[in-house]
Amino acid sequence: MSNIDAPTEEDQRKRFPIMKSYSIENGYPTRRRSLISDAKFETQAHNEALLQQTVHRQRTLSKEDSISEDEVVDGIENGSVESDDNDASLKKATLTFAIRDGLHALPRVLKSFESYHVNLSHIESRKTPKNDYLYGIFAQCDGAKEAIVHLVKHLRTSSALSDVAVFYELNAGGERKAKWWFPKQIHELDYCNHLITSYEPDLDTGHPGFTDKEYRVRRKDIANIAFEYRYGQPIPKVTYHPDEIKTWGIIFRTLVELYPTYACKEHNEVFKLLQKHCGYSAEKIPQLEDVSRFLKSKTGWQLRPAAGLVTARDFLASLAFRVFQCTQYIRHSSSPMHSPEPDCAHELLGHVPMLANSAFADFSQDIGLASLGASDEEIEKFATLYWFTVEFGLCNQDGKVKAYGAGLLSAFGELEHALSDVPEHRVFDPEKTALQPYQDENYQPIYFVSQSFDAARVKFRDYVASLKRPFEVRYEPYTQSIQVLDNVDEIKNLIDKVRADLDHVTSAVKKLANSFSSERNYN
Repeated sequence: MSNIDAPTEEDQRKRFPIMKSYSIENGYPTRRRSLISDAKFETQAHNEALLQQTVHRQRTLSKEDSISEDEVVDGIENGSVESDDNDASLKKATLTFAIRDGLHALPRVLKSFESYHVNLSHIESRKTPKNDYLYGIFAQCDGAKEAIVHLVKHLRTSSALSDVAVFYELNAGGERKAKWWFPKQIHELDYCNHLITSYEPDLDTGHPGFTDKEYRVRRKDIANIAFEYRYGQPIPKVTYHPDEIKTWGIIFRTLVELYPTYACKEHNEVFKLLQKHCGYSAEKIPQLEDVSRFLKSKTGWQLRPAAGLVTARDFLASLAFRVFQCTQYIRHSSSPMHSPEPDCAHELLGHVPMLANSAFADFSQDIGLASLGASDEEIEKFATLYWFTVEFGLCNQDGKVKAYGAGLLSAFGELEHALSDVPEHRVFDPEKTALQPYQDENYQPIYFVSQSFDAARVKFRDYVASLKRPFEVRYEPYTQSIQVLDNVDEIKNLIDKVRADLDHVTSAVKKLANSFSSERNYN
């Protein structure tokens, strides 16, 4: 098993597996994938899971299976029933068991977790040393204790399992922490790659690659790179097929002709460097490891492979560590100018150039830091802000409006539309932008314009300061970790660091002043 343990903080909020897919036939409400819709879908799924846990607990406690969901909801509203949206009613547990005859029974076991409303947060498997057909399973989960007890009883009745054991974690109270667990060390991003669906082409009949079996297999192969990746490893290279390179070339040539006219100067300046140092060209799809090293040298950002669009909370948390979760597959060749989901053309042509600009890189990280420990409602707002800035943002430069959003810089149709006279351009105001509905059926009717990335960052920080999170967080670049400023000692340590930095600044100013004085005297 891995040497890195799953998060075990006592106040960790449930991290349930969302068993639905983003595909329309499974309830995902939108035609085009967006972080905003994903955040709303997560909120809905989370609320449904909480309600089902509460219903199950009440039925267990009352020994009455006929209690309806409406009766439980009424009880929550009038105070007679305690919702499971309360950490005191939840238990964390570790289950260990063995599966006979290989892993064929594992899907049924996972379905049991769902059926008993127990949330699976981490699972590992390994072959036993003496039997290749016997697998040991280590699973971490949380839920109502009654639900976990019933799950364990059920698992022990299965002829496919043996040695089922459960270990409960003790609760520790009295500390002021976030309800939602969030990563505090960069290696914990290995736990922030949750997908509501693994392979969009397999699940959505409207996907361009749904009927292409070869493409679907290819997507699975590339996705496995992300599933197996762990922090600290070099990103494995992908040997792209000729048809994939051809699709990339069509996109590349089309967009490169538009960038001088429509893209902001920061994007255009970095794009030249990417052509020089990372092999950006119409004949070659850049490798993530090469691009990640380039970003690291420019702004301290780095890439990690993603199998698809991860959940909004996990994606935003990655930004806090200056890490961008990046896909390696490319869209289907039948639709080179449009993709219903992010692909490497979108990431490499749209996002990467901007992340190499220090002001924009800092703004992106601020969104990630603000998301840590945020409520579902706040995550939806941060996702909306991200969408109308990092994905579809515009800025003023030299009296003209230019594009800096990756969704525009990787889609020639919407790039031309956004900078035409058709849509409305509004001044970026985080409070209003966070509530702006997203148009998923066509191009946006409204885009938000920033005066500069630094100005946008100041506005965003003022907006975050007005929110109700009971603590502040800070990124520590030396250890690549998150410092939670929720007590006097942590704040005092930060003050000492700031004072030391100010001493360096004061000394530098004095030396610079002395240098100017010496030059004047010499002249």
